[in-house]
Amino acid sequence: MERVARAFWLRSPGHGEIRDVSLPAPGDDDVVVRALCSGVSRGTETLVFRGGVPESQHTAMRAPFQDGEFPGPVKYGYLNVGLVEEGPRHLLGRTVFCLYPHQSRYVVPASAVTPVPDGVPAGRAVLAGTVETAVNAVWDAAPLIGDRIAVVGAGMIGCSVAAVLAKYPSVRVQLVDSEPGRAAIARKLGVDFALPGDALGDCDLVVHASATEKGLERSLELLAPEGTVLELSWYGDRRISLPLGEAFHSRRLVLRASQVGAVSAARRAGRTFADRLALSLDLLADPAFDALITGECAFEELPRELPRIAAGDLPGLCHRVLYDDVPAKGSA
Repeated sequence: MERVARAFWLRSPGHGEIRDVSLPAPGDDDVVVRALCSGVSRGTETLVFRGGVPESQHTAMRAPFQDGEFPGPVKYGYLNVGLVEEGPRHLLGRTVFCLYPHQSRYVVPASAVTPVPDGVPAGRAVLAGTVETAVNAVWDAAPLIGDRIAVVGAGMIGCSVAAVLAKYPSVRVQLVDSEPGRAAIARKLGVDFALPGDALGDCDLVVHASATEKGLERSLELLAPEGTVLELSWYGDRRISLPLGEAFHSRRLVLRASQVGAVSAARRAGRTFADRLALSLDLLADPAFDALITGECAFEELPRELPRIAAGDLPGLCHRVLYDDVPAKGSA
């Protein structure tokens, strides 16, 4: 019997649709997963949706189970939580996270799924890929006890970084964003909040995640001498300019890139991709992360909702896509 599923495809930049797709027969080492929910990664996915991936980055930007090619048609995404319907006994019936696009059912190697811990609701586990980026960034940044830290940009990534840093002892963490409404999210994450003009300076570390030129410029301004900006934003095909004259050299500032595509060099010798993802799911036992889920829709509504997200008409953080009767926040 042919197995058929439904998948979201970007037909061309700015135009998405849901298609029927045929599933391959599972092998002995495969699992069949029925999707419960997936998450829209606002930064990367909206850039893909707009057709903003530079040709030079088409290979580097491929998602693990992407079909098609940029700029389209392409099936893209990497925040999927589902239930294993067929597969090895130790996974059968388990809720798992997979770096898979928005699709109702899929067949992948068993090694490609990570069991969701019992204490983490399926609806929150869609954040695992985002929290994994935050974990890698914190490994790269290597903050020290007592550090003064700012996180500029209170999007999905910035908020996830702030939530992880909030667990560090005796650090000053301030989430900085131009949207005053993000103050409520900062409170739920247990960190301070400031508008860009009111942010505290003399920072040992600034993590930049606003994906704006002004945000990166302000990040440099907030540093103490010899401080570091860790850049998490990805600008796609946009060019930005920075004031690297002025006091940049005399204050010996550092601007450093971080990207989740490789395990941080600080941990690469002893941690695998699987270890990093498992750690991220463990961190999601904290209900504070529920503050990052700010909207949701049914899977069939995604072709209508994603253009609104990409255009900024539907603001927020993680937009959750429901495939089944998945309860809302806090329920497995």
